[in-house]
Amino acid sequence: MPDATRSTFVPADAITPERDITHAHFAPGDRIVVIKGVDEGTLWGEAMTVVTPSWHTPTNEDGWRLRNPDGGARSFITGHPRYLVHLSAACPDCLIYQRALQDYLVPKFPGSEAVDVGWYSITELNQLVHVADGRAGRR
Repeated sequence: MPDATRSTFVPADAITPERDITHAHFAPGDRIVVIKGVDEGTLWGEAMTVVTPSWHTPTNEDGWRLRNPDGGARSFITGHPRYLVHLSAACPDCLIYQRALQDYLVPKFPGSEAVDVGWYSITELNQLVHVADGRAGRR
């Protein structure tokens, strides 16, 4: 996937904040993706591996420590379960969520350019934060 551009239009996300997914839905070793945007009519995101439970400070709820296989300065981040989607096609809950995001986002970005919709940032504590959550403005 080519580098994504940051959209100047950030659509409101009414889907992720309302997602009712428990911490127990994920387990160490699970391969997940955090959906970040649209590329040529499909969703794209960052694929990671669930490592261990970790407190998600911005939401004050249980989260997961995630490992980015590409490494770099942010090899490990902590994310809330509602941000995560199983990469396995056998997970009905994640497929329903993914389909809802696709139905919502794809029509808003019909071009062929990869677009980051700007819903996530990373805090100074390497916490992945959705714009609808507590301390989302920090990087």
